[in-house]
Amino acid sequence: MSGPGTEPLDRLRALAARDEPGRAFGEAPALLGPLASGAAWTGDLTRAGQILLRLDPGRALKEAAAEGTRLEGITVAVTGHSTLGAVVPPLTAELARHGLVLTPAVSDFDSYVRDLQEPDSDLYQADAELALCVLDPQVVFDEVPQPWRVEDVERVTTAKLAQLDGLAASYARHGGGTLVLNTVPLWPVHARQLIDLSSRARLGIVWREFNAGLLRLAERHARLAVIDMEPLAAAGGAAYEPRMSAYAKAHLGPELLSRYAREAAHLARALRGRAKKVLVLDLDNTLWDGVLGDDGAEGIAAAATFRGEAFGRFQQVVRQLAAQGVVLAVSSKNDDAPVREVLRGHPDMVLREGDFAQINANWLPKDGNIRQIAERLNLATDSFVFADDSAFETGLVADSLPEVAVVRLDDEPALHPEKLLADGWFDVPRLTEEDRARGGRYRTESARQDLLDTSASYGDYLDRLGLTVTVRRAAGRDLPRVSQLTLRTNQFNLTTVRMRQEDVERWAGDPDRLVLAVESADRFGDNGLVGAVFAHRTAGGLHIDNMVLSCRVFARDIEQAVLGDVLAHAAATGAGEVTAVFRPSRKNGKFRDFYPSVGFTPAQDDGPESRFRHDLAELPAVPGHLRLDSELSEGRAHAQPE
Repeated sequence: MSGPGTEPLDRLRALAARDEPGRAFGEAPALLGPLASGAAWTGDLTRAGQILLRLDPGRALKEAAAEGTRLEGITVAVTGHSTLGAVVPPLTAELARHGLVLTPAVSDFDSYVRDLQEPDSDLYQADAELALCVLDPQVVFDEVPQPWRVEDVERVTTAKLAQLDGLAASYARHGGGTLVLNTVPLWPVHARQLIDLSSRARLGIVWREFNAGLLRLAERHARLAVIDMEPLAAAGGAAYEPRMSAYAKAHLGPELLSRYAREAAHLARALRGRAKKVLVLDLDNTLWDGVLGDDGAEGIAAAATFRGEAFGRFQQVVRQLAAQGVVLAVSSKNDDAPVREVLRGHPDMVLREGDFAQINANWLPKDGNIRQIAERLNLATDSFVFADDSAFETGLVADSLPEVAVVRLDDEPALHPEKLLADGWFDVPRLTEEDRARGGRYRTESARQDLLDTSASYGDYLDRLGLTVTVRRAAGRDLPRVSQLTLRTNQFNLTTVRMRQEDVERWAGDPDRLVLAVESADRFGDNGLVGAVFAHRTAGGLHIDNMVLSCRVFARDIEQAVLGDVLAHAAATGAGEVTAVFRPSRKNGKFRDFYPSVGFTPAQDDGPESRFRHDLAELPAVPGHLRLDSELSEGRAHAQPE
């Protein structure tokens, strides 16, 4: 028997049979991507997870590293009220799709209260990045009297919220990761036990208040996330299976657990700062109905026709993403002038020319177009999502640029929004004002590139750019963005230490520590908060714990100016030396010599780490092409040349 998922699953089985965990997990993103958008994705990914669970995750990581394959390990603890073994296979596959190799730690049946209350429980000993506490309706109905009334349910849900509030506080004290709760679906078998329709309506009110209370817990606890099960249960499939609930105490159905696993994997990816930034879109039969080159502007539609309206709704979804900071670009096999004419004036268009940071309408291969867009925006291609209705184009990009997330659309435009949103590629733990402004800031990159193209040299370009760098102590509104930089910056991140907002707040509130926010602006506009420095006082002076800088402002000497400012501050406050450490990763290697380039000397190597020291005898000058405005050392501001 064969089907859409047969070939990828057969490949995984073959690798598992040959005991090649590194290759199995290394190939999983490419193999499982097509399965994840298929009609039978919940079953296919569960089967894939069952295959991957046979393999040793530790060996997988070692073998992949030896072959240069980018994989990361993740430990996830699973606890709850019901039997939850069925969540592990789909969770394994969903994480593998994103290059994460799961080590699961599954607790005993109905042990969640003890697991979260006791610091020596297996849940805490697992040192998990995510602790999934999966809740089901029986957490309430197992505690109501028999027979029960709505008032009993209200009493139990109120007590349960208070209990979960306390358990979340306990996890915040003893756990090192993120605790994940979920809202709880109300099954018809419970609601229909009330034959009084007014009581049944009242039960619905009480239950919704219970779920709203669960969602609000995430606002009270920094390291708590709550997955909303209501839209997952509404998506259909086996959300509840009475026989499994009665005999196996599995109170959530397999398809619902698969959907839950997908959301948990998206959360893990978001917490690691691996959200995508750019959405590259095709045009013909993607943003509008028809082929511009064949049908002309009058023959395409994104409104006004039965089918065209579906494309218009897709454009509305894309615009909603753009309003939250997703950068839009076009890669279309079309002539440039007609495309721009449509985007400027066609009455059906929701999206306009100004909504796109880059428009590549040409006849070049689309993988090359994406590379060119990345260069133009000064971004790595692993921050890109590509959506196209052509199987050839999506296959080309998937093969040539495996780090790009590919959304395979088809000839049914009504399904385009679901396909685009299914994987939450752009999800972040918190949206900052910097995120909302990102699209506009990247749209100015083309103007910067034009200036570079017309400059006599790169130095001439920098002189003409009119760059201003501002350094100040991070506080208040800066802290979410500073945290985000540590989570999402991979290249200029000198130790790759990831810090959540509460960690940054703790650092910023410590008088012996220093957290600096770095902003930049130029003749084309404000770049916003683009970097951060973390340091602390030592007996001998100052130690730089980390520096991060957004890739969109590379090669402008901002990092040299900021570090020089930190050195000047250290000298002015009586420090005898400044020390720093560089910890290599897959992506920050090109900045290995950054500290020596500004006068630091090697101190020692501690395994993969390199340590450096600056004696403050000679301080680096502020680069002549920029103006530095610093809260640390006002007198070092350098006037921009006329």
